[in-house]
Amino acid sequence: MPSSSILLAIGGALCGIGVMLGAFAAHGLKSLLAPYLLEVFQTGVMYQFIHALGVLVCAIAMKLPSIGDKGKKYFFRAAICFIIGTLCFSGSLYALALTGIKWFGPITPFGGLLFIIGWGIFVFAALQSQLTQTN
Repeated sequence: MPSSSILLAIGGALCGIGVMLGAFAAHGLKSLLAPYLLEVFQTGVMYQFIHALGVLVCAIAMKLPSIGDKGKKYFFRAAICFIIGTLCFSGSLYALALTGIKWFGPITPFGGLLFIIGWGIFVFAALQSQLTQTN
């Protein structure tokens, strides 16, 4: 299992890219895209930020001494769901907004499903860690 430091770097990179894409939308795309497509792009940015922060929280949780190996494994899995979910969900929204190609639309729900699964795993990891502490 890769170290939490790699997840910290990925989460940080996703946040930084989110800032750049948000600025690009606000300043570069505002006059180029229809309002609906600009909103689609901005939705991708928002979800990228939320799940980049989720990756960071998972990485930090993995560093806690009170989190057992099982908890670390599940926080890592949650982070992977957030990363792949961001690529699918936000990436497909960016592509849809920039190209207008509707083929990208069906990819978005897959990313959303990964987000949901990731948060479920996150909750399980947190509860698993609590159970490990009490036993």
